[in-house]
Order: sequence, then C-alpha cells, then structure tokens
Amino acid sequence: MGLYASSGGDYLKGVFHELAKQKGCEIISGNIAMDHVHMCIMIPPKLAVSEVIGYLKGKSAISVARQFGDKQRNFNGENFWARGYAVSIVGFELEKVKEYIAHQQKMDSDKDEGRF
Repeated sequence: MGLYASSGGDYLKGVFHELAKQKGCEIISGNIAMDHVHMCIMIPPKLAVSEVIGYLKGKSAISVARQFGDKQRNFNGENFWARGYAVSIVGFELEKVKEYIAHQQKMDSDKDEGRF
C-alpha cells in the first residue's frame, strides 16, 4: 500500500491528529514505521483507552482505504491494522516516553537504510 512513503505517512499523521481531536485527545508525539505505529496520546479520564484506540484504528483504516485503495471498491478497512495494541500509562515519565518514540523512529530509519 505504500503508506510508509513520505506522502502516505504524512497523510496518516494528519488522519491520526484529526481523529484524536474529534475524541478530545491530543497526540503528544508519534512515529509511523512500515509495520507499526508508536504514539504518545493524551486521553481524557472520561474515555476508555480501548474506545479511543479502537476509534483511531477503525476510522484511520477506512480513511487510508479510501485514499489509497481501489476507488471502485466499497472497502471498510477491516483488515488494515492488527487486532491488538500495547498501552502504558504515562505520568512523570512523559519525557522518557517521548525519547523512546524518537529512538524508535531513528532505529526504523536506520533499518530502512539497511543499518542494524
């Protein structure tokens, strides 16, 4: 699908930010790799994490399918993301999480250039 390419990654970042805003959330930092996404997102206490993640995954899959998929098909995005996700609650460690995401981005970049 080519989402890792600059335009696709930029498109997906915009989609994630817009969807997060619709739920009253804020993406603090993130990294889109070829096969996964790291995201530090501020979720209001009134929302369940699973609700927000499900919303982001579901709506972004549909958006990507419409943007990059076969325009003649009525695709609902059901097979775009893997089923699970990992969550960690961040308090005082926010800067460490942001550093981790930045480090993952560098490692993903190095891997794409053949470094390991």
